[in-house]
Amino acid sequence: MNAAAPRLYLASASPRRRELLLQIGLAHEVLLPPAPAGEDEPQLSGESPADYVERTAREKARRGHAWMKSRSLAVLPVLAADTTVILDGAVLGKPADRADALRMLQSLSGTKHEVRTAVAMIAQDRLFEAVSITQVFMRATTALERERYCDSGEPYGKAGAYGIQGLAGVFIERIEGSYTGVMGLPLYETARLLARGGIDLP
Repeated sequence: MNAAAPRLYLASASPRRRELLLQIGLAHEVLLPPAPAGEDEPQLSGESPADYVERTAREKARRGHAWMKSRSLAVLPVLAADTTVILDGAVLGKPADRADALRMLQSLSGTKHEVRTAVAMIAQDRLFEAVSITQVFMRATTALERERYCDSGEPYGKAGAYGIQGLAGVFIERIEGSYTGVMGLPLYETARLLARGGIDLP
């Protein structure tokens, strides 16, 4: 818990989302196990990537809200988010292992791909949603660069097997959209969503 009284619960174990909320001065508390911490959802048959990322964020928020209410915790808004990398209409989730990370990185090499981050918040039993869409241009990478990047351990736990805010920043030529959205929590969209839910930022 932060020193200041928390103003919402974050249904995510992502340290990047915590850092971004702290960046904008929003005191919060993470819903820790056994509360649902925002685990990945499988993509449903026939479900589009856009629908998938929005549904996943929505379900994370709903699970966190239900867990909070079942334990009579403080009535605070619950915020959740989901980030998905989309290449040629296919979802690239978190790599299962090194081979999977190398496969994803090779497929993204020299491409323009899309990163969607959906944000969902339940406040006073109302659902608020927002989506950030960013086009990411990754330069061509070499096999040695990809191997060394996996050696760093950074690809694991990240959609598409890379983090723009880390070592992989040198792979990114440019983006069209939200940098913080690619990190995992688009601050512009999140601030507007918080305002709609009655939370003013400092």
